[in-house]
Amino acid sequence: MQGMMMHMPLRIIEILDYAAQAHPGAEIVSVRTEGDIHRETYRQAYSRAAQLAHGLSGLGVGQGDRVATLAWNGYRHFELYYAISGMGAVCHTINPRLSAEQMVYIIQHAEDKVLCVDLTFVPLVEALSEHLPDGLILVAMTDREHLPEGKLDWLCYEEVLAGQDETFDWPLVAEDAAAALCYTSGTTGHPKGALYSHRSTVLHALFLSVTVPRSLHEGARILPVVPMFHVNSWGLPYAAPLVGASLIMPGGKLDGASVFDLMENEQVTAAWGVPTVWLGLRAEVEARDSVPSALDQLVIGGSAAPRAMIAFFENHGVDVCHAWGMTEMSPVGTHGQLSPPMQDLPFEERMAAKSKQGRRLFGVELKIADEDGVRQPHDGKAVGELFVRGNAVISGYFNNEAASNGSFDADGWFGTGDVASIDPNGFLYIQDRAKDLIKSGGEWISSLDLENIAIAHPKVANCAVIAVPHPKWDERPLLVVVPRDAGDPPTLSEIHEMLLEHLAKWQLPDAMEFVEDLPLTATGKVSKLTLRQRFADYVLPDAG
Repeated sequence: MQGMMMHMPLRIIEILDYAAQAHPGAEIVSVRTEGDIHRETYRQAYSRAAQLAHGLSGLGVGQGDRVATLAWNGYRHFELYYAISGMGAVCHTINPRLSAEQMVYIIQHAEDKVLCVDLTFVPLVEALSEHLPDGLILVAMTDREHLPEGKLDWLCYEEVLAGQDETFDWPLVAEDAAAALCYTSGTTGHPKGALYSHRSTVLHALFLSVTVPRSLHEGARILPVVPMFHVNSWGLPYAAPLVGASLIMPGGKLDGASVFDLMENEQVTAAWGVPTVWLGLRAEVEARDSVPSALDQLVIGGSAAPRAMIAFFENHGVDVCHAWGMTEMSPVGTHGQLSPPMQDLPFEERMAAKSKQGRRLFGVELKIADEDGVRQPHDGKAVGELFVRGNAVISGYFNNEAASNGSFDADGWFGTGDVASIDPNGFLYIQDRAKDLIKSGGEWISSLDLENIAIAHPKVANCAVIAVPHPKWDERPLLVVVPRDAGDPPTLSEIHEMLLEHLAKWQLPDAMEFVEDLPLTATGKVSKLTLRQRFADYVLPDAG
């Protein structure tokens, strides 16, 4: 027997339509590439999205066509998110931190029809112009006054909207129709495309909004430092209007001072981003001896947040919520909100819990499997590869059968490539990426465990641990450090002393090297691939 209920397809445009009616005063505040601050409400954004949909239709964009964006977080990018998907086309966000070769590849692979570009990235597109597909329509995301001049023919974003009707007959697209496309950063091989549907995107926004209420609630002012050009800014452009939270868009100014000032001036209550960004904010907090006055929560993901960083902000009255996910998961899969009983634990026990990646979102299932594919218990002790499945997890990669075939187990679970455990409270702990584990004398050493302890040393600004060859032990850890003061760096014995409080002697790094900065991937994570290449011929002191 079936239920007797109406069925309406879940569509992304319904989120903004709802926000325009239920939360008309909530706003999008943007630091524009033109240099000023722009404000518009969700009601205004909805009207402009309708105008944009008319304009894109006039350019020949139809249902299923891919419209690409190359842009910072801002109101125009937000409008594109909704106009493109709302009219039944696919919003393809391009990460400007990818290599030129990778960007050309994904534009061609996606078969983009239109490319909308922030002023910052106009020179980048001009440099790629000889390799772009014929007929690709270029739109500069600015007004006539700031329209770039050069060898390319740019349409003006504001003129695409100008004079268009402020209402649009949004098509009743199927909820499983494609809505957005995001490619992985492609550290090995070509980037792979995750093709999100309307249904997966709306459900992810709903799951997120009920899971992290401290950030996502009516009246909140959220700063998404995580970029809109990668995995939909962790879903915030959808979840925030759904709950009536305002979005404070930082544009391209992501240094510690700019982020601090924006937080203070706009009374930001929550901010989401990767650890490298919060290292800059931490330095600014230390320099000013204060935190932004309204800041209540930081959500940290993308890579593991060091325990010392979590403790620093917690000691300054800011709640830190760890999160974990992947491009293939829309992307958030877990959250680190503590249950009420856990919030009453002693500080060190709370920090231990917050250092984990947290509990699963509703709609996301997790399992740990050993090398034979046998499911492991959630006892906090058993370790294995992490597999996921759910309503917002990919079922395959876009136009990439080879990559799809090797990514799922026999039961259809997606293999993350992370080595993890899950404790009886449901908290996920990522031990390491499988490729970053160090195999020494038949035993495994977690690079993350070493990094999370070493970065707490007062002379360490940032660090990473990689495996280097050893003739006897196969691999041994090398600690790569960015010192706080190049004139007074830490010694290896000082680091060892701190590590020995938590780890066995055989797990300690054999050597330490200093660098000015750690290389980053296109998504802001430390690029261990680059470090491994740089130190490929490194000879350990006792291995010569």
